[in-house]
Amino acid sequence: MRKTTIAAAVATSGVLALLPASAANAHGTMSNPPSRVYVCKNEGPESPKSAACKAAVAAGGTQAYYDWNEVSLLEAGGRHRQIIPDGKLCSAGREKYRGLDLQRADWPATQVKPGNFQLTYHATAPHANSNFEFYITRQGWNPTMPLKWSDLVHIKTFNGQNPTTFTNWTINLPQRSGRHIIYSIWQRVVGSNEAFYTCSDVDFGGGGSTPPPTSPTPTATSKPTPTPTPTAPQPGGTWKAGTAYKVNDKVTYGGLTYACVQAHTALAGWEPPNVPALWKRA
Repeated sequence: MRKTTIAAAVATSGVLALLPASAANAHGTMSNPPSRVYVCKNEGPESPKSAACKAAVAAGGTQAYYDWNEVSLLEAGGRHRQIIPDGKLCSAGREKYRGLDLQRADWPATQVKPGNFQLTYHATAPHANSNFEFYITRQGWNPTMPLKWSDLVHIKTFNGQNPTTFTNWTINLPQRSGRHIIYSIWQRVVGSNEAFYTCSDVDFGGGGSTPPPTSPTPTATSKPTPTPTPTAPQPGGTWKAGTAYKVNDKVTYGGLTYACVQAHTALAGWEPPNVPALWKRA
């Protein structure tokens, strides 16, 4: 009996040794409105559907979206503004998640309106006694510019929370128009300094759009200008979305020269500085 017990214990410890360590370190992200990492995870890291998620995967690879619940810093301890630089709030300053910081106006967004709104946080490993802070970008914020700490307006903080797998809170969204980001910080309080960060894109509508230009009324003496035959964009010169680039093609962007390291057809958001997997400084 004693030998059987020892053998069972050894077998059990062997099974435990094979369990992935990451299972104990996986935590969570916002699921409503879904964070950028949650959106791209749900679209599928290998074949994302939206242009924004395609660009994010091109910028940093697929692994970040398999590890969607780990946009965190282990030793934050409330020092969020000191340790995360402007422009890298969505990635928590981590290179692995750099695709989440892409500055673009086409991230999939949840339609919202001012007033009470119910948030949902999906925690794969809830931690008791935690603080949750929620912010929204200021009116007039431009989604094509880097997200800065000064762009965030505090909405609500919930202290001493004991989250479950899916936890809901109700916040009051202020008057806004157009696209914005709801930003959250989950700070563990007991037993760890770890904190988690999320960027969730929302759209209040009413942002306005640029009307199409009107064509001038031709006069009796004017002659119609012939329409040039469109030609396919050619590699080289200034980088342009829609162009098919080959390895070693060179382009200029922002006054700098870049060389193509992987053949592809450029999409908006895949500008050379944003996708080191596709371009390198020449």
